Amino acid sequence: MAIRPAKCYRKLERPYTRQSRRKPRKGYVKGVPHPKIVKFETGNSKKDFSSKALLIAEDGVQIRHNALEASRIAANKVLNDSLGDDGYFLKVLIYPHHVMRENPLATGAGADRYQTGMRLSFGNPIGLAARVKPGQKVMEIRFDRGIKTVKKALRIASSKLPVKCKIEA
Repeated sequence: MAIRPAKCYRKLERPYTRQSRRKPRKGYVKGVPHPKIVKFETGNSKKDFSSKALLIAEDGVQIRHNALEASRIAANKVLNDSLGDDGYFLKVLIYPHHVMRENPLATGAGADRYQTGMRLSFGNPIGLAARVKPGQKVMEIRFDRGIKTVKKALRIASSKLPVKCKIEA
């Protein structure tokens, strides 16, 4: 089954985490998946670079872990092709902590026999999201040369995210 669209999860609302006094075992989410983002830092981390560029979110939003990984891969590919392995340092500055849940509803013939509807509708974990506030830094790139390439990489990375971003170089 395919994942739900990002519009289902991008609103920045108060997270609902149930706290049950009668049944304390239901007070946490079981089976939290691992984040899809593999590396938070790529490139040459040991070198001191002279310049820095930032990708800054303009609105408050939740960014899913697969969107973060897609933007990191896109930016890393552009940087690696033109600046090489040692010509930059890319760091994703946010971490997906928030557990997204889904109460799957059955459709089709006979669905009403085994479906509970809104009874026990806490939902199963389907992924993770990073909660981003307006003006928060999402990604950072340090470099010595090739500012046009770095801006292009950040522009491509921002197109993978569900929020308008500005590039500060």
